[in-house]
Amino acid sequence: MPRNGTGTPYVFPRELTDISDSVREAPEPVVPSFPEPYSLRMVDPDSADPETLAEWMARPHLVETWEQAWSADRRRIDSRAQLAGTYSRPCILGFDFAAVDRPDLGRSDVAYVELYRAAKDEIAKLYEADALDMGFHIATAEPSLVGRGVMSAWIAQLATEVWRAEPQCRRLMCDPDYRNLPMRKALQKNGWRHLGEFDIRPDRRISLHTLPREPEDMPALRR
Repeated sequence: MPRNGTGTPYVFPRELTDISDSVREAPEPVVPSFPEPYSLRMVDPDSADPETLAEWMARPHLVETWEQAWSADRRRIDSRAQLAGTYSRPCILGFDFAAVDRPDLGRSDVAYVELYRAAKDEIAKLYEADALDMGFHIATAEPSLVGRGVMSAWIAQLATEVWRAEPQCRRLMCDPDYRNLPMRKALQKNGWRHLGEFDIRPDRRISLHTLPREPEDMPALRR
């Protein structure tokens, strides 16, 4: 059975295994806390979370951009493998709808978030990654939240909270599908820099973005 860079037997399609010792020894991604109206928690594979994620990822808007219409069993295995290694952390974002004048909706889980070490990810083939760079992916479960500023406001807080939790992190990375225009607009609204579009795999074209902590932390693209 193949093994990833940390020795766990489950290999993620995006995870790099030919990495330096400094990258391999980098700790798991930080999972910061967030002030209201948001909350972020790690997925619990032994709860109903895998069923929830399987239902979300089967929704048409996520099938197109994530291509992870997996069963709950596969999602459970995937989440356990993430939690066993240091490459990524599967999380669920919560939101209190009172913040958008809908207190009747209460607090709900609204998105799946993956936080990952970018130097251990396939995007590190595109730029000069630091071992502690952090990347993220977000899958918003409810399309009606897109374009209302809810996710954009969370992205703005993400940088603040990651850098607070890990002062050595020099930059954040994000690589949405190139067709994901709402995500691209949300990133650019929050000051992220567009590094270009890349065919990261024969079947996947991405739009690579970065947010450096300081101007001198702007990454260089690999040639």
